[in-house]
Amino acid sequence: MQFQADRISDFLANFSENKYKIRSVQGCLFLDLYQDKKEKNIFFTYSGWESEKDLDHYRNSELFDKVWSETKTMFTEKPQAWSLDRIESLP
Repeated sequence: MQFQADRISDFLANFSENKYKIRSVQGCLFLDLYQDKKEKNIFFTYSGWESEKDLDHYRNSELFDKVWSETKTMFTEKPQAWSLDRIESLP
């Protein structure tokens, strides 16, 4: 997600306000937030879900609507999202 430079603090406040609510959604295994080292207005969220059904339940929730409706007003570029299948993980 690429944000307007003057809206980064707004995004971080919104994320901070909602991160534990998102993490507590049934089926959410983890929730991470990353910031690009060079382009400080680029962020990535990375989350793991027990099942696609759990992720879809979150995407169709009032919580997602609230968080996303506020977040999308801060973008400078269209956001991208991917759903991935884990092939291998090393401890």
